[in-house]
Amino acid sequence: MAETVLAAVKVAPGQMEIREFPMPEIPDDGALVKVEVAGICGSDVKMYGKPLPGNFVIMGHENVGVIAKAGRKFVERKGVKEGDRVFLEHYLPCMQCEWCHLGEYRHCEATDWHHNPAAIRYGYTSAESAPYLWGGFGQYLYLPWNAVVHKVPEGVTAELAGIGTPLANGIQWSLFDANIGYGAKVLIQGPGQQGLSQVVAAKQAGADLIIITGTTKDARRLEVAKALGADYAIDVQKEDPLERIMEITSRKGMDFSIDCTARAGTAALMLGVEALKRKGGTLVVQGNEMPTIPDFPIERITLKYVTIKSARGHSYRAVELALQQLASHRFPLELVTTHTFGLNDVDYAIKSVGGQGAKDVIHVSVLPWKEGVGGPGTPSV
Repeated sequence: MAETVLAAVKVAPGQMEIREFPMPEIPDDGALVKVEVAGICGSDVKMYGKPLPGNFVIMGHENVGVIAKAGRKFVERKGVKEGDRVFLEHYLPCMQCEWCHLGEYRHCEATDWHHNPAAIRYGYTSAESAPYLWGGFGQYLYLPWNAVVHKVPEGVTAELAGIGTPLANGIQWSLFDANIGYGAKVLIQGPGQQGLSQVVAAKQAGADLIIITGTTKDARRLEVAKALGADYAIDVQKEDPLERIMEITSRKGMDFSIDCTARAGTAALMLGVEALKRKGGTLVVQGNEMPTIPDFPIERITLKYVTIKSARGHSYRAVELALQQLASHRFPLELVTTHTFGLNDVDYAIKSVGGQGAKDVIHVSVLPWKEGVGGPGTPSV
């Protein structure tokens, strides 16, 4: 095994460099993963342009790889061994609190970098913190005793497993948070990787009607949404989305509205409220970048008896179900994995997800061992 590890390191907002790190010693309760795939999501685009803890960060929190080395205690505790392909959750929790015992690692204080300066989380932690390898945009990842690992089922490729994070979010938000079930009518706004995952989860749950919205530039994504099970795809720049939804539903409205538009502003949120049925609908909002609404329509929400849920991350169970979904091959999820890039192209890859690089991007994967240097990357087949 090599003595050093190559990684793409964010050295300043919007600036990436390839750097070498020492190969860490692996304790009896730790492990080392050879990274095969590190996915890029919308939060990476936001993070790339902002300062993060420390001077250097190896980004990449949607990680899949093969266990290259594992200590005896790690193997006993985690139920995986050297040579196994694993999916890593990006949370590194305390494993002691109430949330951890529930499998809701996303809520553990030990991994909540928003409020805990000492928190460690893959893709967010400073690469100045030994043993340095805390992000997937590198050849190897270090796994401490509290890493949360899932064994990837047979028949699921590394690149397909790479969409496990958004798919787990889809299951978490649609099934567990919104309680979508058989016969439901579901509106999904935003046909990115998160929105498309909601389509799969809602369809698997037995939804009777799925409508997805997007803009003209999302034409390819809307086509993929239809292939994954959406019944209708609406281009909000070509027709009045609310009127079209009411036409489709005979003016009854939707049972559920899931907003995956993130940076699109408040218009989608308001459409989600108005598109819901007369009483008792549920609105799920991925609101981490939603601007403040000075005149929030609380009266309208109250009159319609709307339940509002926040969409944030996923649970252990959601990841397990996502991997089972991938293994079933029921849906053509290969359509979502559109582009791959090597370490030398991480800057371009992140910009592509942000709409400034490659075209018709949905889910982008960084392959740390991919050969070649260049600009446009490789569309997935």
